[in-house]
Amino acid sequence: MKKVGVALLGVGVVGGGTYEILTKKREYIKQNDGIDIEVMHVLERNTTRCDELGINPAIVSTDITNITKNPDIKIVCEFFGGIEPARSFIIECLKAGKSVVTANKEMFSKNWPELEQIARENNAGLYFEASCVGGVPIIHALTDSMQGNKVQSIKGIVNGTTNYILSRMSDEGVDYATCLKDAQALGYAEANPTADVDGFDAMYKCSILSSLAYKKRVPLDKIYREGISQIKVEDINYGKELGYTLKLLAISKNYDKIEARVHPVFLPNEHPLSSVKGSFNAVYVNGDNVGDLMFYGRGAGALPTGSAIVSDVIFAAAQDKPRRFAWEEVKEVNDADFEKEFSSKYYVRITVKDVSGILAKVSAAFEKFNVSINAVIQKDAKDNAELPIIFVTHLTTESSMQAALKDIEGIDGVVEVAALIRVED
Repeated sequence: MKKVGVALLGVGVVGGGTYEILTKKREYIKQNDGIDIEVMHVLERNTTRCDELGINPAIVSTDITNITKNPDIKIVCEFFGGIEPARSFIIECLKAGKSVVTANKEMFSKNWPELEQIARENNAGLYFEASCVGGVPIIHALTDSMQGNKVQSIKGIVNGTTNYILSRMSDEGVDYATCLKDAQALGYAEANPTADVDGFDAMYKCSILSSLAYKKRVPLDKIYREGISQIKVEDINYGKELGYTLKLLAISKNYDKIEARVHPVFLPNEHPLSSVKGSFNAVYVNGDNVGDLMFYGRGAGALPTGSAIVSDVIFAAAQDKPRRFAWEEVKEVNDADFEKEFSSKYYVRITVKDVSGILAKVSAAFEKFNVSINAVIQKDAKDNAELPIIFVTHLTTESSMQAALKDIEGIDGVVEVAALIRVED
């Protein structure tokens, strides 16, 4: 039976979950996959955490050379998060010919070309299933199950924190600040929630998934990003009146050119992604032959994410030749490959004074910039004689919409453009 030594860099939440699966399922994996996987070393400062997990102190240290110089360790799993020291340790392991498995989407998305090159030069594998959507096997689906398709689009709820917040706001009418505080208390959001609520986490995952799907690297600076911190319950409620559900989506499309963006989106209630609640994740993929597919499950957590890590460990251990998902053929995206301006439908809420002719003036401004209106909701004036008007447009360009809104802000009687949310079919 093939025996493979594994090292773990850190045993925090996901690292601990991975250790638990690898130890408890060791015999199961031997029976089903014919591979004996042994955790041979753990790099961890927190000895209390190691004791809690029942890790033999003899295999715990803080010296990376105990891993890089051990010829029996073939696979290294990284759980530190952040850029450093994760990047440096991964590079050391790759240079030592060790295959690396990581869930670190920020470090990986920012340093992918460098890590890929080092892995190739040292005949090492590079695996990252757990970097996107936790325990949902979206990476293997894109690389091993979609070969007969040109992937044309990806739409994903890829951040559990924001989906929890938006679900609570929608279902219970609770404001953003309260939902964020509750998410932090439940451990769904960090003390500093910026990475989640401002869309950075989803942007990292959008880069990875888009690059895999389109066989061209989609760097972070090509992805439009907008978070959820400005979302109001009233807009969610107006969206409900129009038959929409609000989600933060990572969206990429590959028709004539590639476009990639992360922002709040109104989806029709009947869209499969609209029913994804709480901290769950889902990715909706369209291939030119297979049509629409949706992958759904837990996007975070010790055991779900650990499950994805172990999947990569078993996959890597079974290979006679280290695999890097055929990345030799993947090239950086040139400006000519990328859509500089995307098109969308739009939800717009404008606050106006209750004066005669204001709706006609706003409508004329939209028409001036070729923005066609699909639906209008005009509410009664409040006590201060201001009222909201909600527009939903037909498909138009981002530049046309922004130009129209700038013009509208200058109309006498317009108090503010209070909300702009993109709408996807």
